[in-house]
Amino acid sequence: MNKPSVSAGVVAGVALGAAALGAAVAVRAACLQVARTRNGLARVKRMHNEGGDEVRVLVQGGVYQSASYVGDRWAEPAFAYYRAFDDVFEAEDAMRDAYGHGIDRMLMLGGGGFSYPKFALLSHEGLRMDVIEYDGEITRLARRWFYLDELEHTVGDRLRVITAEARSYLGVTSVGHRRYDVVVSDCFGGPEPVRELATVEALRLVRGSLNAGGIYVANIVSANEGSDVTFLRDCVATALEVFNRAWVAPCGDTEFGGEENYLLIASDGDYAFAEEVEPLLDQDQRVFLGTVLHDK
Repeated sequence: MNKPSVSAGVVAGVALGAAALGAAVAVRAACLQVARTRNGLARVKRMHNEGGDEVRVLVQGGVYQSASYVGDRWAEPAFAYYRAFDDVFEAEDAMRDAYGHGIDRMLMLGGGGFSYPKFALLSHEGLRMDVIEYDGEITRLARRWFYLDELEHTVGDRLRVITAEARSYLGVTSVGHRRYDVVVSDCFGGPEPVRELATVEALRLVRGSLNAGGIYVANIVSANEGSDVTFLRDCVATALEVFNRAWVAPCGDTEFGGEENYLLIASDGDYAFAEEVEPLLDQDQRVFLGTVLHDK
């Protein structure tokens, strides 16, 4: 089994998450497998970036859902927002000082190609992670093509893969005894986010699943200007209905127009993050906010 390489730099051009893969990935691609999933057909493709690095991508609904380098770099993030999720660890010392615990247990909603679990578990010794993926076929693709099997062999019981609906699982954990320090949401059904995980009711379940001072972090795909920024604004407004504080940071490539990846962080804790993470704390900034989302 190859030992993974987790380097510090993001490889340019493979950094758009669910929106698009970017110009640095060449058009030459080979389809490795087509599978029928609960959200339609999924394709695993082999591509190469401009540097000649081989990248496997999971395509569903016409968009790139996950990506992985091949070989020794299998645990290195291919999309920028995977690495951006790790911003939450900047709050760990303050969390420990204020609440008596650090970031030891993490829940991830949406497995896909297990890109962030690979990076997080191999970057943070002692971290334990539960990953919820509701489609067993996607998990099988991850084991065959995206090194989930190697990750499981490497980290052992620090990783639990659970086949379940994310909302149903949150309903159980929020009233039970299992608590997490961080909940990460990266759920998409084809090209669309799972909007029932973005409502006030869903975020209350998230909050109930967190330890005191715990952090919620979500990958939000939205346009960065104009009327199409609505979904980002709505997600921020909704988070502030449930949590005391929220932060937003862009985590995609600025060279691409239209849709963009944003990191939404929310917590009851008073934390400081990197300079590019914008706090949205008070009424003066409510002009940014949109409509609070509720279950219909």
